[in-house]
Amino acid sequence: MKYDVAVIGGGPAGLAAAIKANNEGASVLLIEREARLGGILKQCIHDGFGVVRFGQKLSGPEYADRFIQELRRTNVQVSLLSFVTRTVKRDEGYDITYVSAQGVNTVHCGKIVLATGCRERTRNAIGIHGDRCAGIYTAGAAQNLVNILGAMPGKKVVILGSGDIGLIMARRLTLEGAKVEGVYEAKPTPGGLTRNIHQCLKDFDIPLHLSATVTRVFGSTRLEAVEISDVDERMRPIAGTQRIVECDCLVLAVGLIPENELARDLGVELDPATKGAIVDQNCQTMTEGIYACGNALHVNDLVDYVSESGEIAGAAASHGGKRKLKPITPQGKLLYVVPQRLDVNAPIDNVVMYFRVSCELADQRLTVTAGDETVFTKVYSKLLPPEMERIAVNFDKAHTLDDFTIRLEDK
Repeated sequence: MKYDVAVIGGGPAGLAAAIKANNEGASVLLIEREARLGGILKQCIHDGFGVVRFGQKLSGPEYADRFIQELRRTNVQVSLLSFVTRTVKRDEGYDITYVSAQGVNTVHCGKIVLATGCRERTRNAIGIHGDRCAGIYTAGAAQNLVNILGAMPGKKVVILGSGDIGLIMARRLTLEGAKVEGVYEAKPTPGGLTRNIHQCLKDFDIPLHLSATVTRVFGSTRLEAVEISDVDERMRPIAGTQRIVECDCLVLAVGLIPENELARDLGVELDPATKGAIVDQNCQTMTEGIYACGNALHVNDLVDYVSESGEIAGAAASHGGKRKLKPITPQGKLLYVVPQRLDVNAPIDNVVMYFRVSCELADQRLTVTAGDETVFTKVYSKLLPPEMERIAVNFDKAHTLDDFTIRLEDK
């Protein structure tokens, strides 16, 4: 079997990429490891999805279903319960081997779009001491238990991490009758969106403890309590600050990591700041013919932007062209910028860029330059690390297509 484009991952990014590539005239194979399309959205029953794209507050399944219904009107071939085991570069394109219910299959494709999403950091990744007792879950696993399986992970809950999924699970478990003893965050500022701090914690009187973390768990078979310690500015536990909080469930919302094992196998260069691929404005990685989008590229706040990057990747993967890449250099207190490269041989009149800041900032001016020319500027009254920002830049204004910078400085 031969396809122009193979999309790996059937979540919101993969769905958008497959639909867009098909609409651009490419033959497309969509490979998904689960039994149903939609990715993590299937278990996100809260609303707030689609505000940017559709102007409505949809639940996760409702948002995914809009793309699934659109996909069904295309010629995209879908392989569910399929696991990619090997990718091999050929003179023209790639061979992909995957295992499905029909056995082992190998297909040839011209381009690959990686839409593999994220994985959660676990207890082992953050080094919490104690026995391997029951009652410790990642936030995603707890969400699946409650929303899909209808089972409660515990009655007395401590949540570590104030990212959005941790905040949402604090509210969800409270609504289901659990007592959330508190949300603990090692950083001095919350990790989730401001709206979720208010809607999920303050509206339900759930305490948020900053500069504090779980350092030990107690319980031989079932979790009985956790040890909480205050941390210093380098997030190291401070001796003498330990206290015990009784609980039967610890929910870990300690960060997401882009799923990039396949990217590494393909020799794709990764950005240490985003943990995803280095890409140009078309979401093509530094490896020709390989594209990355959605949360596999960098962790997004809004699913609307996940879909947007999927469409950018799908459209670009359905076409070709020789690239001429120039670096985009971030300056100032920027944690990262995506894309990291600009293909000056491709259209540059509406380049979508995403960025995050490394710390809370006020009264900032963002400036994008090409050589000595300013091509974009915007003033921000407040910038927060948890809140990703999006801009669209017209580089066609520049007379010299070189020495690109994006700089953040006091207004």
